[in-house]
Amino acid sequence: MAWNLTADFTETCSCNMLCPCWYGVKELMVMDQGWCASAWLLRVHQGNADGLDLGGRALAAALDFPGPTLYDGNGTARLYIDDGASADQRRELEEIFQGKKGGPMEILAGLVNGTLTASVGGFGQIKSQRLTNEAGQPTTMQNTGFTTALQFDDRAAQLAPSTGTHWSDPEMPRQFETRSGAVARFNWRVS
Repeated sequence: MAWNLTADFTETCSCNMLCPCWYGVKELMVMDQGWCASAWLLRVHQGNADGLDLGGRALAAALDFPGPTLYDGNGTARLYIDDGASADQRRELEEIFQGKKGGPMEILAGLVNGTLTASVGGFGQIKSQRLTNEAGQPTTMQNTGFTTALQFDDRAAQLAPSTGTHWSDPEMPRQFETRSGAVARFNWRVS
């Protein structure tokens, strides 16, 4: 059951600017549309699960939470794995992202109805642009509930507006577009 992944993470959210769920505080999770939809892109640089190489894989996840907060659960999630993944890589990545192998995704899996399902297809597009200040320095959030729970490097994520991101999957509760988002790197490891 040992595994590890080092990947770049891009998150987009239907909230206008900075998804309140990042703070991990139920009282602050006021979803500005009464629901939350998110699309994630993960580019695995290196990884291994029980000796199987997972490096070079790309994944996307679509998540939908009906509200009123993320902690109320009842979410729907779908996992999309790139066409180049072998059946063994697909199996291992599905188990990791369904929280079945422990690690940070185990927390999220408890908020989603059923399990994540996996497929590959053209269901959406993720666009993200890193937000910087006048000096060109990244705008970051650090030590928030999610940056800590998802074990991002330096417990930080860079804000990245995601206007232009859209998702349409008939097995998800709704089609959605996103406006806010974040970008981070993580190194997950379960021994």
